[in-house]
Amino acid sequence: MASLKEVRNRIVSVGSTQQITSAMKMVSAAKLRRAQDAVTQMRPYANKMREILENLSGSLDSNEGSFSKQREVKNVLLVVVTSNRGLCGGFNSNVIKRAMVEVREQYSGAKIHYLAIGKKGADFFRKSTYTCAFAEMDTISIFDKLTYANVAPIAENIMKGFEEGTYDKVILLYNQFKNAAVQITQAEQFLPVVAAKVEARPDDTVGRGKKAQSADYIFEPSRAEIVLDLIPRSLKTQLYKAVLDSVASEHGARMTAMHKATDNAQELIRALKISYNKARQAAITNEILEIVGGAEALAG
Repeated sequence: MASLKEVRNRIVSVGSTQQITSAMKMVSAAKLRRAQDAVTQMRPYANKMREILENLSGSLDSNEGSFSKQREVKNVLLVVVTSNRGLCGGFNSNVIKRAMVEVREQYSGAKIHYLAIGKKGADFFRKSTYTCAFAEMDTISIFDKLTYANVAPIAENIMKGFEEGTYDKVILLYNQFKNAAVQITQAEQFLPVVAAKVEARPDDTVGRGKKAQSADYIFEPSRAEIVLDLIPRSLKTQLYKAVLDSVASEHGARMTAMHKATDNAQELIRALKISYNKARQAAITNEILEIVGGAEALAG
């Protein structure tokens, strides 16, 4: 059994840890509110932009949309969004595991490149055999000042690599924020842009050789100008939304993890105090027995 001093020191140590985890929980709760507001306000715009993008891609000919060209998948780029810090439960490991599942089940015969946004993902993939894309780019410090202007250059480099044929497919992996306790790991196809799916109706009169559109748009300005401006802007917005989702999910995961850690520390302190009191009572009992035994020896 541990000595009284050792148990007392452990109680003090666990108490200090409990104060730290409680403070981290409150900090994450404050940051979560701002991050949640940012991603909530961004989602309607990003979703509408993506809807227009998908419909526009469905109306383009193969020579009009460089971002919607379907090629044989030989080179795949994984854009993995993680965090710079830990102590957030399975937040980072869930994204990395999902990336490995995608590679194993979908792209086992392709050459894998990776772009890690966040220090935790970069540290993991640096030890792998995959090729790092855009190694000269700083994708870690963007969390220090997260703005659309800081994320846009990353999307521009990804689009440039796809246009030049360096990558045949780009997959975006991140944690989508649902609430403070739930984050949904997403694997979205970033490039090429996939046209909107149209469900066939019994009375559908669209010819088999013609392209079906889920919405009929009148293009103003011309369709070529929209391709040059709207599609890149929509892709940048999509990446920015994914990073915002990841930041909100990180704060939610850390708040939940620190809340559980604080509760566990409280339970451990309670158990240690019981152990300390038992040890102290045992020591007092032994001292009383020694005193009684000594008194009886003198009396006899």
